[in-house]
Amino acid sequence: MSIGLMDIKGQYAELQERVEAVVLEVLRGGRYILGPQVKAFEEEAAAFIGVPAAVGVANGTDGLTIALRALGIGEGDEVITTPFTFYATAEAIAQTGATPVFVDIEPATLNLNPTLIEAALTPRAKAIMPVDLFGLPANADAVAEVAARHGLAVIEDACQAWGATYRGRRAGALGDVAVFSFFPTKNLGAYGDGGLICARTTDLVERARELRFHGSKDKKTFTHIGFNSRLDEVQAAVLRVELETIDEWNRRRQQVAAWYNAYLPAEIQRPAVPDGSTHVYHLYVVRHDRRDAIAASLRERQIDCAAYYTVPVHLQPAFAYLGHGPGDFPATDVAAATNLALPMHPNLTEAQVQEIARGVEAGLA
Repeated sequence: MSIGLMDIKGQYAELQERVEAVVLEVLRGGRYILGPQVKAFEEEAAAFIGVPAAVGVANGTDGLTIALRALGIGEGDEVITTPFTFYATAEAIAQTGATPVFVDIEPATLNLNPTLIEAALTPRAKAIMPVDLFGLPANADAVAEVAARHGLAVIEDACQAWGATYRGRRAGALGDVAVFSFFPTKNLGAYGDGGLICARTTDLVERARELRFHGSKDKKTFTHIGFNSRLDEVQAAVLRVELETIDEWNRRRQQVAAWYNAYLPAEIQRPAVPDGSTHVYHLYVVRHDRRDAIAASLRERQIDCAAYYTVPVHLQPAFAYLGHGPGDFPATDVAAATNLALPMHPNLTEAQVQEIARGVEAGLA
């Protein structure tokens, strides 16, 4: 059987009638930019996360850059983050003129290791940007303790973790400000690009709201050098429909993960889920030294899989000026060399997971 890594078409089919109705409503209404759908989604998203307010933007990368700018971070500043993440995390820091300062990850969770942050701090440090990688929140309380001791802001890159929780709080409510991406493959995915910024205080959200529209509150007076970065009405309408279903989709992802945990060979390292956290499995990422052999076995069986961040951010050419090399972040090096994402979406069946597990086992033979 052919099994895809994700199933965007299947998820669309599940919501097709409702999605097409709201999209047609937007098209017939003639209001395509910053209309009632965006306003309603911002309010519903903030209520879902448990924060005072949120602001929609064009994509997650813009969201990270605007969030940093809203905190006043720029030229000469430093922001602590992880090297094992999508490039946009560090790219957003550099876009502001600040410097990303990388700290290695926890070997079990693959998230930023809070115990290593203080050794990387200099007087130029202004913020910490943990990433809720693959759908698992970072250790937010430990990060917050370090931040509080040193007067640093925390920007939560929650782009992969819509609906995850940490000690009873939703992802998106774990820092001073947080950012989500609605890229189509995300758990809560638009039918194009989209992003969201939310914060603990309405002041930060309103600052971000100005920055998303050229640094203006009223389209007449421009007080900041801002961005043209808006979530559009069609995407907001689609996201509002998905928001009604996302908890159910995430529960189904968790069931798929439980099947994987039951059927995969014992020597495969499964995703860690610390006590007090829930994982929403944007990706189900396993690890093994024979990653490439396992991948080849799966592909022979027409089963999609993918290794992520095989060249970590600190080794990307754009960040060569930072002077890093292999070995600087040992846990990241191991993760890059051994990780493999197996198919994960709400529509996977137990029989399909069993077939995938057989393909993994054959790759170890």
